Amino acid sequence: MASLRNRLGAQALSSNWTRLVPPAALILLAATWGGKPGWPVLAVAALFLAGAVFSAVHHAEVVASRVGEPFGSLVLALSVTVIEVGLIVTLMVSGEEGANSSLARDTVFAAAMITCNGMIGLCLLVGALRTRLAEFNAEGSATALATVLTLATVCLVLPTFTESGGGQEFSSEQLAFAAVASLALYTLFVFVQTARHRDFFLPTDGDTAAGPDHHAQATTREAVVSLVLLMVALVAVVGLAKVESPGIEDAVDAIGAPQSAVGVVIALLVLMPETLAAVRNARRGRMQTSFNLALGSAIASIGLTIPAIAIASIWIDGPLVLGLGSTQIVLVAITGLVGALTVLPGRATLQEGGVHLVLFAAFLFLAFFP
Repeated sequence: MASLRNRLGAQALSSNWTRLVPPAALILLAATWGGKPGWPVLAVAALFLAGAVFSAVHHAEVVASRVGEPFGSLVLALSVTVIEVGLIVTLMVSGEEGANSSLARDTVFAAAMITCNGMIGLCLLVGALRTRLAEFNAEGSATALATVLTLATVCLVLPTFTESGGGQEFSSEQLAFAAVASLALYTLFVFVQTARHRDFFLPTDGDTAAGPDHHAQATTREAVVSLVLLMVALVAVVGLAKVESPGIEDAVDAIGAPQSAVGVVIALLVLMPETLAAVRNARRGRMQTSFNLALGSAIASIGLTIPAIAIASIWIDGPLVLGLGSTQIVLVAITGLVGALTVLPGRATLQEGGVHLVLFAAFLFLAFFP
């Protein structure tokens, strides 16, 4: 009886702080937005950012328990991507001419590498350590990976080789085509994932998705409240990541890294809720949910950012650099090859997780020391 009371008390405490932190983080964001706060304020902002990340994961799990898979993964991936896209467009429109010409490319490429190598590698490592062999749905994972690679090729690789644009840029007609193709492919993927072939994105028989679920009894009202708090927490995460950017820029300058590394660090911060949610699902044996989060985030990042940037380019002065460099193209190619070898069997070992993590480490190292 005492154990039950302690457990209920812990759940109530968890529920209380996860409800209080998102609005508090949003208030801090409003107070610090537009300025360059000192290190003490940045330290406090970092604490609230971490609290907002854990709150977002908690509320995403509540929503997911109510709507089921793959809708739960889609809600989190789509929510954070929409906010991220809004931040990118705002920064590009408000910046000086040409100052943020490669911001969209750097952010989208970083998101693809983080999700396809960092998140997937970490989830495979956790899942394989738990059950010796991590199992997932090969059909759904292969479909998602093929969509990611197609979007990355059309939007980030082709601009480097086209002739009508200037250097690594699309012409206006090519940008319009890439935007329409990206949006169409993303819309088609959502339809396939949630309606036409939903079973491809559900747990396999070997996936222990029926493990303990702390939010199985979430009511409709609880799910709605959690959805609102999830959005607030994600706004706070993305906004506080921007607040932290001056300190990040100073640190990047101090080690002599290129400015594109700032976008990588911000992308890491922005994707923390999805990464944590994916790892927690892998630890509970829900590998397919982890893959839905990782690959779904990559698809949303490219498929929604490029159309938004294409529309914003009407007001953006200066060049819009989308084409990747030779080193980045090599990373995209090897990620696609290794990813295909990982997902097609429908199961993976520690070795596959280690391979993806090494590719992620190579991406991070080359981002800071090109």
